[in-house]
Parts: sequence; structure tokens; C-alpha cells
Amino acid sequence: MTDSTFPEAPAASACPACVAAPMARRIAASGARADGAERGALMLSLPDIRCAACITIVEKALERHPGVRSARVNLTLKRAIVDTDPGITAEALIDTVASVGYTAHELDPAALSATATDRQGRELLMRLAVAGFAAMNVMLLSVAVWSGAEHATRDMFHWISALIAVPAIAFAGQPFFRSAWAALRHGRLNMDVPITLAILLALGTSLYETAHSGENAYFDAAISLTFFLLAGRYLDHRTRAIARSAAEELAALEVPRAERVTLDGTETVDVATLVAGETILVRPGGRMPVDGVIALGTSELDRSLLTGETLPVFAGPGQAVSAGEVNLTGPLRVTVTAAGRDSSLHRMADLVAIAESTRNRYTSLADRAAGLYAPGVHILSFLAGVGWYAYTGDARLAINIAAAVLIITCPCALGLAVPAVTTAASGRLFRRGLLIKDGTALERLAEVDTVVFDKTGTLTLGTPVMLSPETADPALLALAAGLAAGSSHPLSRAVADGAAVVGVVPETVEDLREVPGYGTEAVWRGRRVRLGRAAWVGAEAAEQTSAWLGVEGQAPTAFLFEDRLRPGAEAAVAGLREAGLTVAMISGDSGPAVRRFAERLGISDWTAEALPEDKAARIAALSAEGRRVLMVGDGLNDTAALASAHVSISPATALDAARVASDIVLLGEDIAPVAEAVRTARRAVRRIRENFRIATVYNVVAVPLAIAGFATPLVAALAMSASSITVSLNALRLR
Repeated sequence: MTDSTFPEAPAASACPACVAAPMARRIAASGARADGAERGALMLSLPDIRCAACITIVEKALERHPGVRSARVNLTLKRAIVDTDPGITAEALIDTVASVGYTAHELDPAALSATATDRQGRELLMRLAVAGFAAMNVMLLSVAVWSGAEHATRDMFHWISALIAVPAIAFAGQPFFRSAWAALRHGRLNMDVPITLAILLALGTSLYETAHSGENAYFDAAISLTFFLLAGRYLDHRTRAIARSAAEELAALEVPRAERVTLDGTETVDVATLVAGETILVRPGGRMPVDGVIALGTSELDRSLLTGETLPVFAGPGQAVSAGEVNLTGPLRVTVTAAGRDSSLHRMADLVAIAESTRNRYTSLADRAAGLYAPGVHILSFLAGVGWYAYTGDARLAINIAAAVLIITCPCALGLAVPAVTTAASGRLFRRGLLIKDGTALERLAEVDTVVFDKTGTLTLGTPVMLSPETADPALLALAAGLAAGSSHPLSRAVADGAAVVGVVPETVEDLREVPGYGTEAVWRGRRVRLGRAAWVGAEAAEQTSAWLGVEGQAPTAFLFEDRLRPGAEAAVAGLREAGLTVAMISGDSGPAVRRFAERLGISDWTAEALPEDKAARIAALSAEGRRVLMVGDGLNDTAALASAHVSISPATALDAARVASDIVLLGEDIAPVAEAVRTARRAVRRIRENFRIATVYNVVAVPLAIAGFATPLVAALAMSASSITVSLNALRLR
């Protein structure tokens, strides 16, 4: 039975506006490693917080704790930085957070990256603003030129345009310039190479023309090109959550300290200093810092984050334990078998890191298009310049036409083709409760042919409910509810809830106490009564999840429970089947529990009692067969599988590490939108391909005009704007 310091977090509804708060609004100080290092602050992971109200509740609770100077909660990272006096332990703070209904885990600040600020997003937004402001002013000046300004007036407007456009482009175009230079240094081409060449050639020829009182200057086209492409780049950036490494998050969950047993008692030491054969003390409510074997004590272990098992398991001498498991009810002495980098939790982090690096090799549609587009445009522009020079012998005219070809075939339409659609699709899915984290997630989701679900916490809510309390004997149910009051074990809470549902008032019992690993016992009307494990009350264990009530002198009575199915689970499975996908379920839970839910949902392909490496291996095996797998899971045991799948989804209630490893986050309890996500992704990819075709048709029409010498600055600017607007309008059809 669980310790009273671990109450269930309230089932607060997901707050989409909070969960999706822009990364640019992160509080820089709340994620810094230096913060924790300089002041000795403790860092906690808070996977249950949802909105501003949660922040206030947790911060106030922590600040009321004696010895706490300040507490700051970061909603986006779901972490708290707590500045404390010396001697304040993380365990005490975890208990404080639990007392207000939220789960907390200690994080190791040294295992997290030094910054949590969205610098790239702020930089893009700032450059976009500068380019937009400059483009408006240059276009106003260009109107006067297009209207017929001549000679000195035209030259004056050109020079003013140059004074605005050149420094603006020098600042705003840096993302393209840096990317193009990096590509050229490594002997390759990307989309930013023709962009950079078009901008620089436009500026160069425009400055030359202005200096020689020429008629044509492309300052407006160059700054507009920069603005449109920065808009596309920023849209693309906004569709991605700045995903921190899931392996890093897992490593941070490792317990940094442990209580080593000595001849004089215990001493607190760094986990990294422990060696095999030493003995540590793990108190109730504490997480296992090492792999080991229980030497003394009985308790129950919560393995849900590692194995997906619905309920705590009994722990006694001789039983093996793994890093990351939570000791619930009794103190345990554990003999260390592996610590630090050799622990099972660290090996899981290594699995995730390998899986992430494999998935990151995915080539997006935009990258594939750039691989064809960039060399084609360069060759075309070069041939146009050479051809005109050979025909006229006028180098100035040849360079102007070569620049015009690059500008009018500008990658605006291609640059917007993907982010415009992705943003529209992301908005559609967000309104249905799904948050897209990765820019290529929709493309990968459209390719899937197999969906693999975890069970506990994914297809179910992970909280047991009592079966048919209305048919139970009211007197026995009242007695069981009285005993359940002495424990916060999930089954005890389910008994209390079941009694409350049917209006049964708990019996008053005496000498109520919890026996670690077994249940609760008390005295009722002079007789010893117990609620807990079957063997403890003298009963035969049932196949289904159960708690047994034993009354001295009477036969034991079983109360049966089952996990609650997540809303929309049946609709999600049916919708995915209708879309032609194969559906499977793999869980760390026991065989009977998994089979029951599989039969209820109509899933014939199911696997039970799977370890984290088994899940990752199953995904790898399916991938090796050529299958494109969507993995849906929520726990630490799912993290490696989430990272290795072709694309992955996790609920907002998932542990930080699982949420970070996934590409899409399910914001609410209803899982039905998963099927909608697949349909929307397929439509989005169709729109992206349509946009590429629009861009191709545009180039087929525009290129002959440029090569023929008809691409004046006015024609270039209008053609560019028309192509960009057409692509954006096509993307909006998804909404």
C-alpha cells in the first residue's frame, strides 16, 4: 500500500493555452544549470502541472516550507527551481508538493543543458521585424520609381532605398548567409545558397546601376525576398517545440545522492561514488538510485514509470530492484549491484540517444526539393548570363539578367510551401487537442502504416476503479472503506471512491495501521480485520486485480478492480483501422490485464510484460520489415520506443522524458484525435506537394520572362508576391 505522502494528483483538465505557451516566453533563469550550481538550488520535475493556477499552488506550498527562500516554477519546462537553506532535502520538498496534490521528482541540474531560452525564435522574430519594416519603406519609394520618376529624382529614391535595404539585409539575412556558407564550406548545396546568391546579386547589381544612374534597381525585390523567406523560416520554427534531448531528461531523473549504510549509521553520498557490494537505505517515498537486491525490509514498489505495471508490486529480501523505481511503504536496505552509468536507467537513456540520432536522419520534403532546386537554379542563371554575354558582349546586361533569373525564380514559394501548410495543419490539430512539436512530424505521420499503443496511461488512465460497488455487501464495503482510510494505495482510494459512489459511510475502526507491502489492519468490534493482499488475509489470489477483506472468523471477501479506459480509445482504434493502419498494443503490465483490454478494443496483436528494451526492439523489428511505425506511449518504459519510432505521440500527462521524446503531444484526456491526426497529416502532405507543383508551374512561366530580359524590378516583385500568396492560400485550405 502506498505511503500517505504520495496522494494522487488532481485530474486537472489540460490547459491548451498553457501547454502551448510560446517558447520565446520561457523564463531564462529557471532552467539554467549555473543557477543551481551557484546557489545550491534544488530542481524538481513537475509532470502534473497544467496551467497558471498549478504554478501558484506549487510555488506557495514550497515557499511555506521552512528553510525555503524562494521557489520558481517554469510551466513550459514543468520544473521548479527552489532556493533553500543548507540541509533542506529534495525528499522534504517532494513531500510538500505531494501534500497539495502534485507529483514531483528530483532532477540533477548538472545533467541538463545550460540554457532553456528560445534564442533562435527571438532572433528570427527580430530579424523578421527589421526586414518587414525596411521592405515597407523601400516598396513605398519604389512606387515613385515605377510611376515614372526619372534622372535625379529616380537616383535619389534609389540611393535612399540602398541606405535602407543594405543594412537591413545585412542584419536580417544572416540566417541564410550563415547556412549557405556552412553548406558551401562542406562542398554541398542547400536552399539557402540560391537565396543568398539572389540577395547578394540583387544588391550588387542594384548598387552598380544606382551608381551609374541606371533605370533598374532590385532593392525592393531583395528586401521583399528576405522578408518572405524569414516569415517562412519563422513559421517553420514555431511549429517545432524546442525539443530538449530525451536522453538528457532521463539522465536528469537519476537520483544524484543516496544514503550509504555504515557501521555508525548512514551517510549521504553521491551515487557516482557507490560501488557494487555496498548497502544503501531507501526510505518510503524515495526513488531507487541504483540497481540492486533487497537485503532487509518489506515494502511495495511503484514500477509504473519503468514497466507500465498498473499497480505496485510486493518487495522483500532477495528481490532485484532497478534505478528509477519508487519505494512506497517501508524502509529498504539494498545491496548495490550497479550504479551510475551502469544502472538500468542510464542504459535506457543510452537507448533513447541512439534512437534519436537514427530518427534525425529523416530527410524532409523541403530538403529533397532543395536538393533538386538549388543546382537547377544556379545552372539556369549561369547559362542565362553566359548566353546574353555571348549574344551582346555586354557584361552589365548579362549580369543583370542572371540576377533577374535568380530573383524571379526565388525560392519564396518553395520556402513557404512546407511551413505554411505545417502551420495551418498544426492549428487545426491544436484545436482538436494535439500539439505538434517537430517540423517534420506531419510528413512522417502521413507515411505510417502501423500504430503501436502502450496500455497503462495511454489507452487507459492508469487509475483503478472498483467494479460494481452497488452489488457489494454494504456492511463489508463500509468496513473496507474504514480500513482504506489508513492508506493512499491506489486500490484503497478506489475502495473509498466506490463506497462514496453508492453512499456507503465508512465504518469506524480502532488501532488502524498500515503494514508495509501487505495492506492495512485494525480492530473492529473486538475482532482483527485486514484489507490487502490475498495471502495476507488467507485467500487464494484472483487472476483479476483485487483487494481482499479479511474479518476474524469469516471467509475473506474480494473486491475487484479494473483500469479505466481513456475516453476515445475505442474511437481511436476504429478510426486508425478505417484509415488502413495496422494496430498493435505492447505493455509492461500483466498478461490477463493486457488481454482484457486488447479484446475490449478489438486488438488482436498484443504483447504483455514487455521491458523498455523489448518495446524498443519491437519498434526496431517492425522498422526493419519496412513498416513506418507510430508509437503512442506515456512512461519512461516507452521513451526509447517513442524515440525510435518513425513518429510518436504522448499524452500531456506523460512523464517529461516521454513527452520530450515524442513528436506530438495529446493535450486532453480524449485519445480519439490520434486518428484525426493521421488523416490531417495525409491531407497536409498532399497540400505540400500541391505547393511544390504551384512553385514549379510558376517557375515554368516566369523563367522564360527572366531569360528573355523582361524581368524588370516591378515584374520580379509582383511575381514573387503572387507566388507566395498563392502558396499560402492553398495551405489555408487545411483550416
